[in-house]
Amino acid sequence: MSWENPSKEKLQEILSEAKTIAVVGLSKNEEKTAYQISKIMQEQGYRIIPVNPSVDEVLGEKAYPTLRDVPEKIDIINVFRRPEHLPNVAKDAAETDCRVFWAQQGIINEEAYHYLKERDFTVIMDLCIKVVHSVLVK
Repeated sequence: MSWENPSKEKLQEILSEAKTIAVVGLSKNEEKTAYQISKIMQEQGYRIIPVNPSVDEVLGEKAYPTLRDVPEKIDIINVFRRPEHLPNVAKDAAETDCRVFWAQQGIINEEAYHYLKERDFTVIMDLCIKVVHSVLVK
């Protein structure tokens, strides 16, 4: 079986109810897509939590080395890592209370998808969170 994204209605519900987004792979490099997307989502009112072992702070928020290190509630885990890294990120995600895993546009890994679905996650892959937000959340 391959992977499948949730319905537009489910995506709208997720984005409307979420307050905190942990961004795996967020760096201080303003040229990177992860930074640009995260900054826009922050401007839309979401709390952004950077998850990257090589930075201390991004966008005015304390960074954490792994998802397991984030001490507060996460509503969405947004991933900006290459597809081959997704299984390890999925294992970290499974150790949190969050149950929404969002891999950015161009990022698909079926192994990670099935691992997370078996653990009751809502999994979104190959979609830009900013684009979906701009279309579905008014």
